[in-house]
Amino acid sequence: MSSKCESCVFYMFDEEYDDYVCDMDLDEDDMVRFLAGRADDCPFWRPGDDYRTARRQ
Repeated sequence: MSSKCESCVFYMFDEEYDDYVCDMDLDEDDMVRFLAGRADDCPFWRPGDDYRTARRQ
């Protein structure tokens, strides 16, 4: 999978599948792009910075 997905806030570990999945509600075209491994131009990508909230405190 693309390294961009690995840094996305929507890329979560699913215990049921025992694998990482995109947790965003994708439409059919976006899902095909994701499954084909062409997620570099994903319009939903957001940096998954765990410390973003902590820095505001």
